[in-house]
Amino acid sequence: MTENLQATLSRAILTLLRPLVRILIRNGIAYGSFAELAKKTYVDVAFEDFAPEGKKQTISRVSALTGLTRKETRRLHELQDTDAGGSEQKYNRAVRVISGWVNDPRFQDAVGEPAELPIEDGEHSFAELVKKYSGDMTTRSMLAVLETAGSVVRRDGNVKLVRRAYLPGNDPTEKLVILGKDSAELIATIDHNLTSPPDRLWFQRKVSNHLVDPAALDAFRAMAAQKSQMLLEDFDAWLAEHEVSEEQADDGRYVSVGIYYHEPDSNREKP
Repeated sequence: MTENLQATLSRAILTLLRPLVRILIRNGIAYGSFAELAKKTYVDVAFEDFAPEGKKQTISRVSALTGLTRKETRRLHELQDTDAGGSEQKYNRAVRVISGWVNDPRFQDAVGEPAELPIEDGEHSFAELVKKYSGDMTTRSMLAVLETAGSVVRRDGNVKLVRRAYLPGNDPTEKLVILGKDSAELIATIDHNLTSPPDRLWFQRKVSNHLVDPAALDAFRAMAAQKSQMLLEDFDAWLAEHEVSEEQADDGRYVSVGIYYHEPDSNREKP
């Protein structure tokens, strides 16, 4: 790695780490715990992504790639991953339930909007929606998850979708799952674009302006949220129309498109 490239990458890492370290400190993750996770990730990535073509990766080769001792490399390789699967699974299932409610005609009203559903009764009920789109999660559990997030309300024995998005409300664990999953997808997209030929690049853009009138920010936030939600709903509907059948589920591919709004704290961050 050239000195200039190394310096540029070092600055990028420092910029990337600042908001992450802020979250870690706020949630009681000390440097030693972060360092252990970083070393574990180095070892896992070296094993999974940097084996010589046609050969099995070895402890010695990973030790050389990562700069860790062979003893430490072996220990970390045998260390089990922290299991955050339960929260991530809940997040994914809630997203799928809302998507099904918005896009599946069986759960829409006469004008194609998400219908107000009876909780338990009939094939057009919330229970049936949960059964189809959430796997083995119970109706009561999914209802509690969506109510906590402010996505649904109960009314006279029915349940109504009031927000076409799942944003965990009072469950910080799930918010931290989103931190890992969504941030990783953005960085993986940038990684793909760094190493791919021009005709294989993935879309990744943003707009920014350093001279926005502070008095206009509230209006822009509202407009950005409204237009972004509409665009994401269009994408969601298109993806729903192009899903494989349940019998072909193993052949399905995962894709995602994300939109974010950022406004630096003028007392802390510089764009």
